[in-house]
Amino acid sequence: MKITVLCISKTSDSYILEGMREFQNRIKHFIKLDWIELPEVKNRKNLNRDQLLALEEELFLKHLSNTDSIFLLDENGKEFSSRQFSSFISKKMIASTSNLVFLIGGPYGFSEGMYVKAEGKISLSKMTFTHQMVRLFFLEQIYRAFSILKNLPYHHD
Repeated sequence: MKITVLCISKTSDSYILEGMREFQNRIKHFIKLDWIELPEVKNRKNLNRDQLLALEEELFLKHLSNTDSIFLLDENGKEFSSRQFSSFISKKMIASTSNLVFLIGGPYGFSEGMYVKAEGKISLSKMTFTHQMVRLFFLEQIYRAFSILKNLPYHHD
């Protein structure tokens, strides 16, 4: 199995980039991780919400296949504890999922088409975070999930 994370726009804050690089380096010891930052839609200020979401959907679809297991990071998604998320990853591995894909949308979330295409939604918290911070937090949780699966002394209950 490999994990792919697709997100709209590039990460710009240096302290977040540094943390992301750290966790990407740690994760590569457990699994292949593809991190893909899609370009922002051009002329986004001239578009309404639905137009913007439709164009972002097109960007996502270029990187997805029919065999991908797709989950949206969404504030209304299912919340997991770190152990539950680890179990979720383990079940996907046991089910021979070839590509587990997580999508991080732009400020308006996702189009209806993406909600239909996805297997589910995952929420990191009831709190709201910037899309930049979500990237770092989510990478840390992927690393934490594998440290739990490998019985490493990173996670403490």
